[in-house]
Amino acid sequence: MNTIVVGGGQAGLAATRALLDAGLTPTLLEATGQVTGSWRRYYDSLTLFSPARYSSLPGLAFGGDPDRYPHRDEVVDYLTRYARDLGRGGAEIRTGARVVAIELNGPAGAHRGARDGGGGFAVHLADGSTLNAPAVIAASGSFDRPHLPLLPGRDGFTGEVLHAAAYTSPLPYAGRRVVVVGAGNSAVQIACELAETSTVTLATRTPIRFVDQRPLGRDLHFWFTVTGFDRLPARLVTTPPTVPVLDEGTYRRALRDGPLERRPMFTRLDGDDVVWADGSREPVDVVLLATGYRPSLDYLDGLGALDGRGHPRHDRGLSTTHPGLGFLGLEWQRTPASNTLRGVGRDARHLTRKLKAHLGAHRFRAGV
Repeated sequence: MNTIVVGGGQAGLAATRALLDAGLTPTLLEATGQVTGSWRRYYDSLTLFSPARYSSLPGLAFGGDPDRYPHRDEVVDYLTRYARDLGRGGAEIRTGARVVAIELNGPAGAHRGARDGGGGFAVHLADGSTLNAPAVIAASGSFDRPHLPLLPGRDGFTGEVLHAAAYTSPLPYAGRRVVVVGAGNSAVQIACELAETSTVTLATRTPIRFVDQRPLGRDLHFWFTVTGFDRLPARLVTTPPTVPVLDEGTYRRALRDGPLERRPMFTRLDGDDVVWADGSREPVDVVLLATGYRPSLDYLDGLGALDGRGHPRHDRGLSTTHPGLGFLGLEWQRTPASNTLRGVGRDARHLTRKLKAHLGAHRFRAGV
């Protein structure tokens, strides 16, 4: 074993493929009983915003009509096949292996936040066992750390507040008054779905920004590819405050003609009411927060590899505090496509080259 990969979602699977291709021997650790990461837990109606031809990991095409927009369950099936191929190719994949802490091995690990890393890493699992490796890739995604913004009055709110991570279908909310908070793709998609059976308002801090899904008759991802935008270094691209909503017209019509409305973000919750920015108020049954996620890396808390917000300290995925530690699947890690099925493979290959060089130096120091 020379590299441990934490997380069995798209990033972890891409990392494992890149490590195998580089002649390394990875062990992938997935906390749940099955690989595919968070995809099984997304809401029932989720469809990709990218066509199948732009939604695959290295070494395995998505299959089927390349111009369709795959459903969540198709992605689950695809990633399951991908993991099976990795296992046949020599990767060790362990499910039900939840990582609870990672520390440094040897004398360098004797004090908190040590950075030498010469002894490699001790990876502690929930079952009490420990694995040792000279290199680790943290690819555990963000689904387990939903971002919950401060909502004044939430403690006294008599309605239900939930994050989109807990939303599965509109059935439990039929006939209820719902406010969806967020201006991104998931917020708009969920709000439109709910509006078919509920009274829904989309609350946003800024107007929703729409981008045509198929400019000049071709999907936007075609243009991302032919123009090279997908491969631009992240430092050269202005990160948008909110990701524009991809739309062929359905969502804009819903907002223009009904049944969905958009209002500026409410100022507070009060009892069973939402108090809007103009001072008006109304009773609301449910507030659904489609407000994004943050990297889920709590198992690195004691290592000193994260900043005060729990974000990794890294340079294009390579830890700036601990040699041999890498991150994969972060938003804008290297390019605009870093945290996507189509882009994470490129990041995995880049990170693997860096870690392989570290492993070579590690063996040299050890006299191997």
